[in-house]
Amino acid sequence: MKVLIEPKPQNMVNTFLLIFVVHSMQLGVGIQGFQRIIYLEAKHDAWISVILSGVASAIVGFVMVKTLAAYACSDLYGIQYDVFGKWLGNLMNILYVLYSLGGFHVIVRNYIEVIQAWVFPELPNWLLSFTLVFLVFYGLNGGLRTIVGVSFFSVILSLWLILLLAYPFQFTNWDYLFPILESSVTEILKGAKQMTFTIIGFEIIFVIYPFLKEKDRVHKHMQYGLLFTTILYLGLMVVSLAYFSGGQLERTIWGTLSLFKIVRFPFIERFEYVAITFWVLLILPNLMFYLWSASRGIARIVGKKEKKINWLLLAFLYLSLLYPLNRMEINMMNDYFAKGAFYIVFCYPFLLFAAVLIKKKFFRKKGGANVENSN
Repeated sequence: MKVLIEPKPQNMVNTFLLIFVVHSMQLGVGIQGFQRIIYLEAKHDAWISVILSGVASAIVGFVMVKTLAAYACSDLYGIQYDVFGKWLGNLMNILYVLYSLGGFHVIVRNYIEVIQAWVFPELPNWLLSFTLVFLVFYGLNGGLRTIVGVSFFSVILSLWLILLLAYPFQFTNWDYLFPILESSVTEILKGAKQMTFTIIGFEIIFVIYPFLKEKDRVHKHMQYGLLFTTILYLGLMVVSLAYFSGGQLERTIWGTLSLFKIVRFPFIERFEYVAITFWVLLILPNLMFYLWSASRGIARIVGKKEKKINWLLLAFLYLSLLYPLNRMEINMMNDYFAKGAFYIVFCYPFLLFAAVLIKKKFFRKKGGANVENSN
């Protein structure tokens, strides 16, 4: 495997668009009901947990970019191959591919559950899965620039949904936010950890980095995207805490969708139906990037073209989605995936960064090539 990558000019992406890539990757199915799981841990101090999770993602994002910047132009797969060697490096690459496929599977499962619970209870799994898989395949055929374009329009076309949060304000009770810091530090930190499933996605920087044009601006634009997401989640959490009572929030599985239930228009009585069906535009960038990351990883390992691998991965994922799961099983799947994602996204980057620094120092002592020039 070649450590350094030389993307073709027509495949490069303007770094400014990283803001939309990061935000769209963090804005998926997790936003539909993150309030409940955070509240169960931190109670009415859950908004502090959201802030802490945003700070943690900013720190991890900084470490990710510093790790990538140690190489002239490489991605996670090349870095792991270079740092850990052929066998262990490829094993780590395979694990990251499986993580990306798991992210795809979990997102589709959760969205199908919402569709069947709120809109079309009798719609079969195979039809919903096929529709989403087909849309993802259509986007992947256009290449990375098409996927980035989808993420851009996903963010722009969904901004109007934020304005509808003004509706719950007329029913809010701000006393629900007090007293502040009644929960212990441990409970608040546990609440921040529970945000893992909701805010992951920004680790796509590990794979998309070689295709960004202005490498010196990557960190700045990534932090803008992370900040935008944190502000959005903080606003949603504060509104939810002030709108729902504690007992209601503990029983409300999809808090954000429930907020849309009070929105009324003369021509639309059940606006949440519109929001749920529109949500497919929000999860498409997630699905496309996760599958692109997985197919690119396999292509890097085996030296094959990505388009051939896309067919096989989509077929495998589609078959895995046909098996029906109930709410408890989906909850368990989300918990297991979130626990694994916590170590992969929030812990492993520090280990990898330390390994890269050690390798650079080792080569300098030996008078060998710098990590940036390895191949």
